[in-house]
Amino acid sequence: MSRLHKKAFTLIELLVVVCIISLLVGVLVPALSKVKQKVRSLVSATNQRQIAEGVFCYAADQEDRFPESVAKLGKGTAWSWHEPTVLAGFQKQTPSSYRSVAAYLNDYIDSSSTMFCPSSPAKYPFAQQAWEGGDSWDNPAPNTAVEDPLFGNYCLYWNYVGYLAEYKRAFTGPKSAGGDRRQSKLLISDYFGYGHWRNELAYGTREAFGSCEKIPSASITPGTPVSCDFWSRQNSDGQLTLAAIDIQIRAGYTDGHVESLSVSGMTLMKISIRPDGTIPYPDAISPGGTFYIPRQ
Repeated sequence: MSRLHKKAFTLIELLVVVCIISLLVGVLVPALSKVKQKVRSLVSATNQRQIAEGVFCYAADQEDRFPESVAKLGKGTAWSWHEPTVLAGFQKQTPSSYRSVAAYLNDYIDSSSTMFCPSSPAKYPFAQQAWEGGDSWDNPAPNTAVEDPLFGNYCLYWNYVGYLAEYKRAFTGPKSAGGDRRQSKLLISDYFGYGHWRNELAYGTREAFGSCEKIPSASITPGTPVSCDFWSRQNSDGQLTLAAIDIQIRAGYTDGHVESLSVSGMTLMKISIRPDGTIPYPDAISPGGTFYIPRQ
């Protein structure tokens, strides 16, 4: 009995061990969380480089021209812009164009995972089906449009036109690999914006910041059958500042590099009612709110 007694732990020793384990967990869990976030950031940067490479490969086969933007509403001359996260539009702009990014780029980008930010709250369940289906994708979810649209969580800016509120002029995305000084060099970025209509699903109001990157103290703005969730934070009293949203947004450019940017150093781009980017949608009826992009 005495030998057994000597091998047993006392209650105090057990409590000491439990305390040590608790301290280690308290130190390791935040560290592991930061490591996971770092990995997701690296994957996102890699995705954006691959998308840029796909766009340039397309241009190499198309006399230096980038794909058309699919973020358009309407046909002919009676059309406006949609949000730059569109991966498949409601309809073709012209008979010779496509309505989906996949129809332009699926010969150069194999996996749909490349087209979605890995930091978003959840994966869009039909992403690969939609990417492989291109213009002919048939969404298996009920109650979707005849020509199924799709909204991702990267902003695609090639051949896109918006309205820069700070400068009171149009934003013009790059149209070709050769570039033009009148066009932006911005090709792609993480989604970060304000006032998206889907915030009403979460908060009953549009007044919220949203991003595919996790915002501090974030909630989730839920997706729909044709779109994925994103992180969001309500701002109903208007007191939440960009400085309080301490996240980094990645952006890729026509020279192939991808950089991380603080949101406090970005500027607002609004969706334009007109094709030339001269008149923005009013905030109350904008199809996707406003978007933060690197300063031009």
